[in-house]
Amino acid sequence: MSLLEREAAGVAMTPDNIRTKQLPLVVNLGVALAAIVLSAVIVLGTGVGNWVLVAVVAVVFYLVGLYFAASRVEGRRAAKNRTMQSLIYTACILAILPLASVVWTLVSKGVERLDGTFFGSSMNNISARDPGGGAYHAIVGTLEQVGIAALIAVPLGVLGAIYLVEYGRGRFAGTVRFFVDVMTGIPSIVAGLFILSFWVLIVSPWFNDGNPRFSGFAASLALTVLMLPTIVRSTEEMLRLVPGPLREGSYALGVPQWKTILKVVLPTALPGIVTGVMLAIARAAGETAPVLLVAGGAAAINFDPFAGNQQSLALFVYQQAGDASRYAPARAWTAALTLVALVLVLTIAAKLLARRNKLSR
Repeated sequence: MSLLEREAAGVAMTPDNIRTKQLPLVVNLGVALAAIVLSAVIVLGTGVGNWVLVAVVAVVFYLVGLYFAASRVEGRRAAKNRTMQSLIYTACILAILPLASVVWTLVSKGVERLDGTFFGSSMNNISARDPGGGAYHAIVGTLEQVGIAALIAVPLGVLGAIYLVEYGRGRFAGTVRFFVDVMTGIPSIVAGLFILSFWVLIVSPWFNDGNPRFSGFAASLALTVLMLPTIVRSTEEMLRLVPGPLREGSYALGVPQWKTILKVVLPTALPGIVTGVMLAIARAAGETAPVLLVAGGAAAINFDPFAGNQQSLALFVYQQAGDASRYAPARAWTAALTLVALVLVLTIAAKLLARRNKLSR
């Protein structure tokens, strides 16, 4: 039955009965296998590359072969659609491969020192020939520094974004938005140098008998400078996505603007805001240069973020990776795995909290 006959008979036109011919799965797999074999013969036979180049060339051969095979069976239009769909799947796989490689490397090399000693001791009095030592002091430093930075940056960033979206008009708002965009791309070492020249060398001597003092709080201030633009920009974009009729409906009921923002706009944009905050926290937790410049790093445990040198996991990884001890690389990999796991746990917890709050309203 032709298409016209089906329409006359009242048969619904669906993708299942419109598509008359479809490329068999066996042909698709055969094209893929032929592409791999042909690529291996060309690349490995001529010696121009390794298996990575074989995979790249095989993808190109597969897309070309798939287009010609599908065009003979399904037609050119369907062949283009199938080829582009395969190209999208290939790009997705290529994007996932580096992430999977990083995770596999971290897990395979980081499990060597996953023990109680690593999480319950510091590097105090640990020499290059000692196999022990741990990152307890670095974990404490990271939690304190990132926690203080988040307490400062999140309220300021969210309030700044609310001003830009809900209240900001004219030249001043444009100037603020411009400087936020500029700060988004500043190197982390610039933030560390700023806090070093301002807080450590100028402000801290007022509280330390005229002597400059490194501290974890100074590192938190440097991380705050790095977190603020990310939080402001992400929160601003999320607030702009809130539909205008929600605000208008609230205003029509006589609700003041501040309460509309608090009860309607912010809860609607909360999942996106949480995502932006966690991205900023992840960036801050992985920074090394600011902590090295203004906190100094320490081998002993320091619970006081306002006095004395303090360590962080990122700085611990950097120092252990450059240490000449044969036990240092294992500590560096385990610390890196711990840092990634810590950020992952915080992200999952924040996502679950935001989802629970959204469902409870």
